[in-house]
Amino acid sequence: MTMDMILVIIGIILMLVGLFFEIARPDLLVFFTLFFFMLTGVVTTSEALVGFSNEGMLTIGLLFIIAGVFERSGLVERLVSSLLKDASTRESALFRLLVPISAFSAFLNNTPIVVTLTPIVRKWASDHDISPSKFLIPISYASILGGTITLMGTSTNLVVHGLLLDFGESGFSFFTLAWIGLPITILGLLYMIFIGHHLLPNHKSLIEKVRENTKDYLSEMVVTEEFPYIGQSIEEAQLRNLKGLYLIEIIRGKERISPVTSKTIVQGGDRLIFSGMISTIADLQKRKGLQLDTGTDLTLDDIKNGSSQLVEIVVSHQSSLLGRTIKASRFRERYDAAVLAVHRNDEKVQGKIGEIIPKSGDLMLLIAGSDFKQNIEERRDFYLTSPVGDAKFQESENKGWVALIVMLFMIGLVTFNILSIFKAMVITTGLLLALKILTPHQAKTSTQFQVLLLIASALGIGNVIIQTGTGEWLANGLMGLLAPYGIIAILITLYLLTNLFTELITNNAAAVIMFPIGYEVATQSNMDPLGMAVLVAVAASASFLSPIGYQTNLIVYGPGGYAFKDYLKTGLPLTLIVMVTTISIVFFKFI
Repeated sequence: MTMDMILVIIGIILMLVGLFFEIARPDLLVFFTLFFFMLTGVVTTSEALVGFSNEGMLTIGLLFIIAGVFERSGLVERLVSSLLKDASTRESALFRLLVPISAFSAFLNNTPIVVTLTPIVRKWASDHDISPSKFLIPISYASILGGTITLMGTSTNLVVHGLLLDFGESGFSFFTLAWIGLPITILGLLYMIFIGHHLLPNHKSLIEKVRENTKDYLSEMVVTEEFPYIGQSIEEAQLRNLKGLYLIEIIRGKERISPVTSKTIVQGGDRLIFSGMISTIADLQKRKGLQLDTGTDLTLDDIKNGSSQLVEIVVSHQSSLLGRTIKASRFRERYDAAVLAVHRNDEKVQGKIGEIIPKSGDLMLLIAGSDFKQNIEERRDFYLTSPVGDAKFQESENKGWVALIVMLFMIGLVTFNILSIFKAMVITTGLLLALKILTPHQAKTSTQFQVLLLIASALGIGNVIIQTGTGEWLANGLMGLLAPYGIIAILITLYLLTNLFTELITNNAAAVIMFPIGYEVATQSNMDPLGMAVLVAVAASASFLSPIGYQTNLIVYGPGGYAFKDYLKTGLPLTLIVMVTTISIVFFKFI
């Protein structure tokens, strides 16, 4: 083992620890690990930055843009809404829901599919007196399974495809992964429809919990004529930065002011609505001119009117809110929304709301103002899990249909090897821009640059593993240990290691770390490298045991009120089904 190998192994271990404990955003952690390798001279700059020109990474960027067109068109939502309308039983609803989701996920980015369908499913469940937690994890799992069917089904497939090309291989054809993707999707859906949902809890949504316990979240004070700061701003009246309390709304006669800014003027008779640590309201009550309304029958619906509404969000893993307090991020001014409650692992986060530091997966309940929708359009800080406004379908469905026809035509060209997936997506994006179905501004806002930075940096680290000989050294050790037990033992070990990394960090990082090792193992065992690539791609996508391994699992984590054990209990049988099926098919088809 050389000094370079030691540095690479130490760097990767520290990166994995940082990703697991969420020390910083994943894209930054992976990028700085790559920067560390460049700084120490382990690899040259050109070797480290090879991921930024990788075809798979660039294809993913184009797919973000194309997926944005379908997200805005509302085609997926309308289809699923119409299918759910006639569902009478839970099994029937799951079948009508999961089959189209897995089909769409084979060709579209599954993250926006899960985001847009979550509020629709929750409303249907509420209308039929069924807990939404019986549906949200199945939605996520169905989208993950569907993504394993085609080359463009998930970013992981494209990352592994790009790695194969970098290694001088031919890469995946459009339906190479379908040999495994279709069987595991069918078996997985059958499991979720007939068995899996029975293992899921019956949880209420955060909005319902808050409605039932309004007094734990809201408190009301009346401004009397004795208040010395009448006619002055909220900041001058010292009603900002209160210990454990957050002023979310002022009710002034028939007028409602929400969210409240520091410049809002206080008037006599104002009803001040606070949230946060209600137990500390006694300190505020000592102030002259502020009177606690102990007989208030205030409910959540009372602070919801034409200009403000209740909105649920889930903090994303790439959010700029991570690592800073809600106050420091200037949440109210930035989004025109006030935070009413923050829940983490299905428990209310205690303390002053402004001092809470959000984590990925946190569920927030907001009082959103009229500018909220406009303010969030260009940001990827969180996922909306409740509708904003009345418009379900923001753009003409005709644009969605035209985009669908164009994309299906291009997929046909890719399937028959007339075009590469990258060239097809370049042409598709160009046509959508030329036909004015897509604007340059929409293309920019649809691109998730933090995800692309993560993938490009991870690809660079994968190249570091190869160039330094670390991959070959690890493969030799693995072969020496497992060779006596046969190829099946090697396949099981590679699958389990990849899947473990996926659950602990992220799917793309897991694929990039394990691919070089798997490729070296395939070379030494005279196995088709394509089979090993398929195994790594599926194992990296098959994240069913934790909420942090895959974005869609994180999206439904808070809205479903799930605990970590719910993923383990429901996902373990599915993990075993997918693992056994994948290894069996790889062994008989590619060995």
